Amino acid sequence: MSASTVPDPIRLALDDRSRGWKVIDGARLTRDYLIECDVVIVGSGAGGGTAADTLTQAGLKVLMIEEGPFRSSTDFRMRERDAYPQLYQESAGRQTRDKGITILQGRAVGGSTTVNWTSSFRTPPATLQHWEKSWGLSDYTVEHLAPWFEKMEARLSIAPWPVPPNENNDILRRGCERLGIPAAAIRRNVKGCWNLGYCGMGCPTNAKQSMLVTTIPDSLDRGLSLIHSARVERLAQRYGRITSLVARGMDSDGVSAGPWKIRVAAKHVVLAGGAINNPALMLRSALPDPHQRLGKRTFLHPSAVCAAIMDNKVEAYSGAPQTIYSDHFLDTLPHGGPMGFKLEAPPIHPILAGITLPGFGAGHAAWMKRLPNLHVAIALMRDGFHPQSEGGKVAIRADGSPVLDYPISDYVWEGLRHALAVMTEIQFAAGAKIVMPLHEDAKPYRSWAEARHAIGGLPMQTLRTRVASAHVMGGCAMGADARDAVIRGDGRHHQIENLWVFDGSAFPTSIGANPQLSIYGMVARNASRLAQMLRKPDPRFA
Repeated sequence: MSASTVPDPIRLALDDRSRGWKVIDGARLTRDYLIECDVVIVGSGAGGGTAADTLTQAGLKVLMIEEGPFRSSTDFRMRERDAYPQLYQESAGRQTRDKGITILQGRAVGGSTTVNWTSSFRTPPATLQHWEKSWGLSDYTVEHLAPWFEKMEARLSIAPWPVPPNENNDILRRGCERLGIPAAAIRRNVKGCWNLGYCGMGCPTNAKQSMLVTTIPDSLDRGLSLIHSARVERLAQRYGRITSLVARGMDSDGVSAGPWKIRVAAKHVVLAGGAINNPALMLRSALPDPHQRLGKRTFLHPSAVCAAIMDNKVEAYSGAPQTIYSDHFLDTLPHGGPMGFKLEAPPIHPILAGITLPGFGAGHAAWMKRLPNLHVAIALMRDGFHPQSEGGKVAIRADGSPVLDYPISDYVWEGLRHALAVMTEIQFAAGAKIVMPLHEDAKPYRSWAEARHAIGGLPMQTLRTRVASAHVMGGCAMGADARDAVIRGDGRHHQIENLWVFDGSAFPTSIGANPQLSIYGMVARNASRLAQMLRKPDPRFA
């Protein structure tokens, strides 16, 4: 059976009127809309999907609004040229203000869970301890969160990957093993995975247990209303409450907003649009920010990249994309010291490789010809735990669109340099013949000794050092003290009593691991508390 013949449960449900799904395509509106509900959720990724699941189970009238389109498995053709413009923010070209960091973020129903690589980690205990000590989050402990992680792991089939790693990941494992660096298998949220390797293009077999195929369909069955292809422009407030939300259906190009407005009157508003979009919406809406914390401390896990040419075929575009990791340089580099990082191996597809690999003309073509033999390692820097790692700041442009200003300090640059050296040594230990740290001044190195000397002298500067990210966190940080944070530990805004933030923008630092499971667990807990409150109405909201 080919992927193209696998039944598409989303399309089948949309065609089955007896299911009663309430789905509106914002790009096809012909008039303005006014909608009333108990809760409106902005965004449909890990946070929004989990919140919708919890709140609809409580019998609440819930509306979800998503800026991106509603695509499903028959639309996922494992082609980059289709996936990037259809499923990613800014066609997978979102960048920081200075163009120094490229940011991969999902933009479709299911959010980044539709296009991520399925890596699932609980929040590291050291991160939670830091949050408790520095941000007063006393109920964010391993013990408090464990039941919620267990619940979501069962809900989304999160388990260790039982199949041997593809060659791309096994190179990382072998290199670590030969250097005495601990490495382990990654847990993945998949069920019946075909091991295709194109998770980032959307799963054509519905094996990835994303929000698209789990919580959102179940919520639609329970009465969720979904408006996709609609951009939320602003929130109206009065007397410490959000009184209404205004969105516009997207134009047919999927980029600009169309003429038709959607006005929503909801008792509660949940923001789950991500760590760049959430602060931008609040800024456009001029929400209270008495201590100037909104949009600050936005984190990326800025990632260094190192390429290697192997004698054997790697074919890093085939097989489960991420199955091996090492936390050695997180565990051995404590908070407050040199910057720690997580080691992983990403999938390598032609377009992504083409815009990442170094050189021009014939030099670049030579790298692309060796794509089947190419191995790439990445190091995810743990930002936010050191005074010289304060992250970035979200702002809005003149047209209201968001932009992230993310200056890289000398402290972070030295962390990136250390990571490049470590990855280079690992790749040589695994048998690489040529290793190339992705830096404009680097050259193909043929020995670890040569590379170590050269990396030590590389000028670590924006645009000269290739830095990427697929994890955006913070910007609406939670904390016990309103002077330091935007929201409380339960997700409620410090100044707006009916506004909640349920996604990774709530994190006061980066996670130090791929964040999706952290979002699932924390949002499951906080959304359950909101559902319980609404089942037994607080007299203030009566």
